This record gives sequence, C-alpha cells and structure tokens, in this order.
Amino acid sequence: MNPTLLQKIDGPADLRGLSRLELKQLSAELREFLLQSVSQTGGHLSSNLGTVELTIALHHVFNTPQDRIVWDVGHQTYPHKILTGRRDRMSTLRQLGGLSGFPRRDESEYDTFGTAHSSTSISAALGMAVAAKMKGEDRRSIAVIGDGAMTAGMAFEALNNAGVAGANMIVVLNDNDMSISPPVGALNRYFARLMSGKFYATARDTAKNVLKNAPPLFELARRLEEHAKGMVVPCTIFEEFGFTYFGPIDGHDLDSLVPTLENLRGMKGPLFLHVVTKKGYGYKLAEADPIAYHGPGKFNPAEGLKKPSGVPKTTFTQVFGQWLCDMAAADERLVGITPAMREGSGMVEFEQRFPKRYHDVGIAEQHAVTFAGGLACEGMKPVVAIYSTFLQRAYDQLVHDVAIQNLPVVFALDRAGLVGADGATHAGNYDIAFLRCIPNVSVLTPADERECRQLLSTAYAQNHPVAVRYPRGAGVGVVPGDGLETLPWGKGEVRRRGERVAILAFGTLLYPALEAAEKLGATVANMRYAKPLDAALVAELARTHDALVTVEDGCVMGGAGSAVLEALQAAGLNVPVLVLGLPDQFIEHGDPVKLMSLNGLDAAGIEASVIKRFGAKPALLRPAANH
Repeated sequence: MNPTLLQKIDGPADLRGLSRLELKQLSAELREFLLQSVSQTGGHLSSNLGTVELTIALHHVFNTPQDRIVWDVGHQTYPHKILTGRRDRMSTLRQLGGLSGFPRRDESEYDTFGTAHSSTSISAALGMAVAAKMKGEDRRSIAVIGDGAMTAGMAFEALNNAGVAGANMIVVLNDNDMSISPPVGALNRYFARLMSGKFYATARDTAKNVLKNAPPLFELARRLEEHAKGMVVPCTIFEEFGFTYFGPIDGHDLDSLVPTLENLRGMKGPLFLHVVTKKGYGYKLAEADPIAYHGPGKFNPAEGLKKPSGVPKTTFTQVFGQWLCDMAAADERLVGITPAMREGSGMVEFEQRFPKRYHDVGIAEQHAVTFAGGLACEGMKPVVAIYSTFLQRAYDQLVHDVAIQNLPVVFALDRAGLVGADGATHAGNYDIAFLRCIPNVSVLTPADERECRQLLSTAYAQNHPVAVRYPRGAGVGVVPGDGLETLPWGKGEVRRRGERVAILAFGTLLYPALEAAEKLGATVANMRYAKPLDAALVAELARTHDALVTVEDGCVMGGAGSAVLEALQAAGLNVPVLVLGLPDQFIEHGDPVKLMSLNGLDAAGIEASVIKRFGAKPALLRPAANH
C-alpha cells in the first residue's frame, strides 16, 4: 500500500479509482492529517474527526461537483476541504485571508452552498434538486445534516416540502448521539444494503402492483413491511414525510457506506439515509470529551488540551453565567432558556443548580423566544441566553410574540460584535440596528465585566423586553463583584473630561476610546444604553464641544451612532458628528484584534479617524472661548 496516498488526492476524481482497501488507508491518513492540521491552527475538531469516512464515501460514490453536496452548519467540512483541492491551504484555516472554517461558494466549486447556521441544508438541497428537475439535468443533491440540526423546525419544514416535490435528493442524517453495538451494526448494515438494493425495490414495487386490486391484502402487506422494518429501524417518521428510509448504518464502516450509497445513487425520489458516527472518532481524547475538543485552539495532539496556566481573565460569558445563578437564587421566578448553547452561553452551573428552571430547547431559536413570551405571560422572568447572530433567526417572534405584547423577557446576547475566526456568519454586528427599531425593546451595551453584571440586573428589573449585548472572550479585567445592584435607567456617564471633541462610546470600545482621548485631549462618555439613549447627555456634550464622535462595535447603518444623530436632530442641535463602527460589508474571518484594527476601531484607529476628519488640532474648529 502507498504510505502517502493522501498526497496524491488533488480532487474527488482521484478517489473514484481507489479500491475499498485504499479508501480505508486514505481515511486513516486523512484523520491523522486533520488532527495535526487543526492542532496547529485551532478550529472544529470533534465533528470533523467523525465525518472522515462519510466524506470519503460521498465523494467516491457521487460525481461531485456535478452532484451537489450541502453540508449543514459546515463545521464538519474540513475533510471535504482537504479532499477538494485545499489540502495545502489548511495551514491558513480561519485566519485573515485564509480558508474559511465553513463552506463558501466563492472558495470552491465543491462548496455548493454557504452554511454556518444550522438546519438549512435540506431546504437548499431541495432547491437544487428542483432546479435540476426543471432544467432536465441528471444529477443528485445530497444534504448532510446532524442529529442536533434536525431539532430545528426549518429542517422539518423542508422535509415536508421535499416529500411532495418529487425531486431526486438524498438526506444523510449524521447521527453522532447514539451508538450501535457490533451485532446490531452488522445487522443494520445488511438490512440497509438489502433495502437499498434493486432486488428489494423491484420486489416491493411488483408486490404493490399485484396487490393493489385487493385492498385488504395490500394493507396487510404494507403493515407487515412496516412491522419488519420497525424491528431493526429505530425511526420511520421520515417515511411519513414521503422519504424512503434506510439505516441506521455505521458511518465509520466504508464496507457499509460505499455500497449503500452506490445503491441510493441509482434510486429516484426523496431518500433518507441514517448514518451513525462518533464525534472525535479515532482520537481517544476527543472521543472521551467531544465538547472540549469541539473547537479547541492550538494544542499538542500527543498531550491533548492543557488547562491554561496562571489565572485567566473572567470572560463575559462567565460573568453572565454567575449572574444568572445568583439572580436565580434571589428570585424563584427566573427561568433560563438556551437554544442548544449550554456551554457556549455559560449555563452549565445554572443547569446543575436549578435543573427545573433550565430549558435547552434545541436548535429552535424561534421557539425559544415565543416560549419565553409564554412564561412571561404567567409571571415568570425568562432570560434567553442566545448568541447575537442566532437571535436573527427569531426576529418575527421577537417582534410579534414579545415586543408587541411588551413582555418582560431578558435577552443575554453573547458574541456581540466581531467574533474573529468564525467570520461573517457568526458575527454579532447587527443587533443594535435590528433591535433599536423595535418599539418597547431596550438595548444595553456594557463596557466591562462589572458593568455587564450591573446592566444584566438592570435589565432584569424592567417590565419590558431588554437585550444586554456583550462580546466573546474577556474584557479589560474589571472585577465583576457579586452583588445584584442596578444602574440608573437610560443614563450614561462622562468618564473623561476634555475639550472640543467628545467621544461617545457604546460597549467595550469605551477603553480604546479612552486611550485615544488621552492623545487627543478629548472628552469620553460611556453611553451604556443604545436605547433608551441618554439624550440629555448627548445634548449637553453637543452644546459644550465642537464635534462629537460615536464609537461602536456594530454596523454603522442604523446603529448607536444613528441614534445619536436622530437625538441631535430632534433637539435642533447642529454639530459635526463622526460615526465610527463597522462598514456596510460582511467582515471576513481572522484574528479579532487585527480585524478591529483594520476597521479603525482600536485606539490608534479612533485617533487617526478623528484627526483625519477634524484635523490634528481640533481646537481650530472654533475658539475655545465659545465654550
């Protein structure tokens, strides 16, 4: 056998001439390459280790990219990238100018649909299958979706549509939440191959034709078939949607995967293949703790992940998690809700301490928000812990089911602003803009860890919907404290008194604004609230300064800077305003510090923008005596 088979794979066409033995060797090489590569760059690991054989089998059997593969979410597509001509670029993964951690249409023709949010694959693959049918093209569309993503309503909406559309598509359920013992696995392998074979399909269709004129016998035969399948098939709900169901089969067994997929390739209509895999497969440390190895940073594969040395800074996520526990201890009405982001949102301790008040609703953001609304109607105090980018998926529910009814739901928006390596799909750039325009909804922007805790308490004390947005990672290191005190509602504060130019900072950009102000001699206000805006403070600063500068880590269009402009207009105040924030474009993946610098939102960038707009000597705007 060739010891460096992977080095000869420049595209899926190179896979199709390989023997089954060579495919197995390739899977071992690919898994080792994947482990070594991700350990050098960081990225998603457990999910990718679990899809090595499935990826090889799909590209070996199907004529990609003519046949379309749509990967749900996409964090399991590193093997796919390696096998589709991007092996040599894996060292650039998730870095500025390098490979994305998710499928992107502009990166490769094999990335047929851009993904990163869950549960979109079946809808997209169905669209492609229907388009092929309309154009008379003979090709297949394959959606690969995980068991977690199948919890979202969108996936079932697509299944419902696909079952009646009659297009040629295959849904592959990558189920990594159940295990199959060897005997059951062997039986399922045989059964799946039997059911997907021509003999079974022909026999079934023939029997239907013979018996269709004898309804009682036809119904008896149908029930017998379903009963026999039910003995070894764990779920036939998908057939109720109009799919022909196969499996479950071992997703790490190429002797099962390849012939089953070959049989499915020749069948028509909507097909459903249930594949069972194991996260972290082939790397014992990841198998033992797939959550820890879901998205690790750089590490030594021989040693595994190490606990960070020293005392790490407290992250905003940890601040929220501790506040949630403390507030729950103080108020029995508090209910914590998350759409499948327990670890990411810092709710592990809350679930342990208050299991009856913890609700993980699965990847179902729409349901999470309306569920919270229902709780609020009955006097509960729901707190929805959700990433900023995922709240976008429940916008109608936010407006219709919470805001219109003015229900007291707290939204803890993690990952606000740029998130770095995950790129545009996960960036929380738009929450200020899309929340600020909704009546009854308030938007709070804490500057540091202590203020985050205080503003969470402030939000909780209100009797209407309030969102508190905070970024990924740690802040400047301000100790959050352990109290539950609130801050004055709708009031900002002046943190530095200067002259002529006043910088109005929203959120964590307060600190680079303060640094820039030291060189500019400017005033700095910590605004705290994007809505309700402290209009009185804005007016005061406008009357006592030559120019205003707003700074935020969200989109400029419709953001906090726009709120300041609206307040000035309403007050009839005419003063030059420089609005700094993220531009009207999607920000690529990369190191977040570098990205903030490139967008002029670090201290040096703020200083440079002020000087460029108002000159090196802001005092020349008008005489100081006018103040």
